[in-house]
Amino acid sequence: MRPRIAIDAMGGDEGARIMVAGAALARHRHEGFQFLFVGDETRIREALKNHPNLNAASEILHADDIVSADAKPSQALRSSKKTSMGMAVNAVKIGEVSAAVSAGNTGALMAISKLALRTMPGIDRPALAALLPTMKDSDVVMLDLGANAECDSRNLVQFAVMGAAYSRIMHGFEKPLVKLLNIGTEDAKGTGTIQGAAQALYQADGLAMNFQGFTEADKISTGDVDVIVTDGFSGNIALKALEGTARFVTDLLRRSFLSSLRSKIGFLISRPATEMLRNHLDPNNHNGAVFLGLNGVVVKSHGSADEKGVANAVEVAARLVEDSILERISQDLAKIGPLEVAEAAAK
Repeated sequence: MRPRIAIDAMGGDEGARIMVAGAALARHRHEGFQFLFVGDETRIREALKNHPNLNAASEILHADDIVSADAKPSQALRSSKKTSMGMAVNAVKIGEVSAAVSAGNTGALMAISKLALRTMPGIDRPALAALLPTMKDSDVVMLDLGANAECDSRNLVQFAVMGAAYSRIMHGFEKPLVKLLNIGTEDAKGTGTIQGAAQALYQADGLAMNFQGFTEADKISTGDVDVIVTDGFSGNIALKALEGTARFVTDLLRRSFLSSLRSKIGFLISRPATEMLRNHLDPNNHNGAVFLGLNGVVVKSHGSADEKGVANAVEVAARLVEDSILERISQDLAKIGPLEVAEAAAK
């Protein structure tokens, strides 16, 4: 199945130029990719002039409007039929494309996608999942990263099922190691919501995962866990803390290396190591968060992503389509059947 992907060409900090360039890079890596660019036709055609390899693989759907970076989800919903973001998601809904990629407003994209595509049977709420770098070779899947500020135990169980399916596709693990983010690893730690989710996951049969209880935030980057599950409030805070720490470390190293002649010489000697660190922490290498749990594939690219980052987001979308993420989640939910999840009393 050759994936055909709708690109919201007007989303992101630089709009059509970067979105088209990223699609061109993805097409260079995977010749079978096909694209539907949605947005201002004049600007898209101008951007396509620099990428002749896309001409035979692309169509353009003109959109009169865009979703602004500061638009509220309710505003975006009202105008979705004429915005590039809304029309790209609608193309998934009506089956014109296999997936949609946007670098626009996250809240608006979530609202538009949820209304247009609805949640899958057995899923109460979609979750925003992403791959985060670790000390080991494989990234960790973490969800939810901000789609749901408040979650109950049932939501967390569903997130675990979806995250495990995502990890199996992206990393090829037969049974990914899954843990819930908590304030401690002891069985007695955590809220009733977290305790209830853990009890349900321990008791469920047939899950395509290896559930092993709790992990703490300082273990997110160790690579010892394949999937970390949490509510959107805690997940978004953890994500921003990780991003801020990465910037702090790289800025501190840069400042230290420029502090004296000896430090500059030391930088030249250690440059291969620092370049490896910079590359490993570069968010463009891990770009492409996905809204799991919808009746369609929608991938969120970071607004500041460069063409390499956009290409990675496109490749994530294609991978999920090619490996049938929706079918995998449905099959996993069917294996465990109706799951009664009750919030435990906090200990």
